[in-house]
Amino acid sequence: MNSRLEIYLVRVKNSFNQINEERKAILLPVSEYISQKILKNESVKLVFICTHNSRRSHLSQIWAQLATHIYGLSGKIECYSGGTEATAFNPRAVEAVKRAGFQVEFSGIENPIYSVFFDESEKPIQCFSKRYDSPKNPSYDFAAIMTCDDADANCPIVLGADARFPVKYIDPKVSDNTEKETQTYDERCFQIATEMMFMISKVKKV
Repeated sequence: MNSRLEIYLVRVKNSFNQINEERKAILLPVSEYISQKILKNESVKLVFICTHNSRRSHLSQIWAQLATHIYGLSGKIECYSGGTEATAFNPRAVEAVKRAGFQVEFSGIENPIYSVFFDESEKPIQCFSKRYDSPKNPSYDFAAIMTCDDADANCPIVLGADARFPVKYIDPKVSDNTEKETQTYDERCFQIATEMMFMISKVKKV
């Protein structure tokens, strides 16, 4: 893991105490769901869902997957993302990930496939925009984690999910093409990093 990402993670862990009780009450049920799955020796699949699968769902997928590596849960938890429609992983969100310390490579134009690297010993996280019911995502026995109000409202039922959790974030899109664009994306990236790391840190290991 490169030094820039390591420094970022120190800041993230030092920010756990800034997560308020309301947010903890949202995150901890996901931790408990994962813990119960692991206790039963069942596979854990988390699908992060937002409308366009372009910003918040990808950021959540990336940070949650990294957290499984940090907390010794690699191979026990698989993280995915999807939307109610497919667009593309937004370049602004990609740049926020890179500023956090990830190495990113991509191929394609309209809906590029991004390989997000965080450690030489781990395979990169593959990110591209898709519907939540894409064949690339699990079709049953997974937790649907709704990261935006719109997706939560328009997907009252996520077929195949055995659990559903609302873990919603304000869309950084609100700052697009403004002077606060970079700041807003960095803030949302850091918030999601902090909460995903906290959530996985609370998983009970067996």
